[in-house]
Amino acid sequence: MSVQVEHITKIYGEQKALDDVSFEVKPGEVVGLLGPNGAGKSTLMKILTCFLPQTSGEASVMGFDVLEESVEVRKRVGYLPENNPLYLDMYLKEYLEFIAHVHKLGKNIWNRIAEIIELTGLGQEQNKKLGELSKGYRQRVGIAQALIHQPEVLILDEPTSGLDPNQLVEIRNLITKIGKEKTVILSTHIMQEVEAVCDRTIIIHKGRIIADDQTENLSRQSANRQVIIAEFDSPIDKNMLASIQGVIKTENTAGNTWRIEATTERDVRSDIFKAAVNENKTVLSLNKETRRLEDIFHQLTQNKEA
Repeated sequence: MSVQVEHITKIYGEQKALDDVSFEVKPGEVVGLLGPNGAGKSTLMKILTCFLPQTSGEASVMGFDVLEESVEVRKRVGYLPENNPLYLDMYLKEYLEFIAHVHKLGKNIWNRIAEIIELTGLGQEQNKKLGELSKGYRQRVGIAQALIHQPEVLILDEPTSGLDPNQLVEIRNLITKIGKEKTVILSTHIMQEVEAVCDRTIIIHKGRIIADDQTENLSRQSANRQVIIAEFDSPIDKNMLASIQGVIKTENTAGNTWRIEATTERDVRSDIFKAAVNENKTVLSLNKETRRLEDIFHQLTQNKEA
């Protein structure tokens, strides 16, 4: 396994930031840690990158224990923290040279710097000071420093935070490209981010894992509900819709358009159509909503609040 976490708990004073967290990440996986602010994502990443010791439990990267063999772990991990710590007075190449020396890359430093500049799309900015770069390019530099020593595992904490839409797409494309060769773990509270780049999603809430599955599978989960959007040619009786077998909830969203929630035991669209015909109403449209990861996330976290 690239990353192995077993029963990790982290306590700050009286606050339990992580509560018995366990999971594994295989080589080549791109895994998203999804959760609201304060869920424990950053704490977990700091433990995996040897910046913070756990209170209990064990974690390893490429087979090396994060407490007992932290130097070996650091050699194999590239890390971009949430607050990208750059020396803004340094020139881009100068900064990457500094990081390369930290990792003791030896005689091929400038070859590696050239490779990483090309990989991260920094060519046009390579002669500028870091303080002159846009937020998007600073994030690229952060990823470049995390990759320069060719780690097997890349850990990114909120890599697209604060970026504009164009920069978002660029960084997501870069992460997707990197993910073809390396194990990547990235944290975010943005559902679209996970859907765009992650093979697998781990949802963390209040320090605990509440879901862990392939992103596509999570997006398909219906949680025993289907949502139908129905539009009629004239007003329709709410009680008639509510009386249809399997219907749980009805809501008039606008004009003669209704949002109908039902169980997944059977497709209720045919019953809605028949009921409308019996009432001499014309059905203008009848569509089943596609549930997105965002819907699953809200449902899971709301259930855990109860």
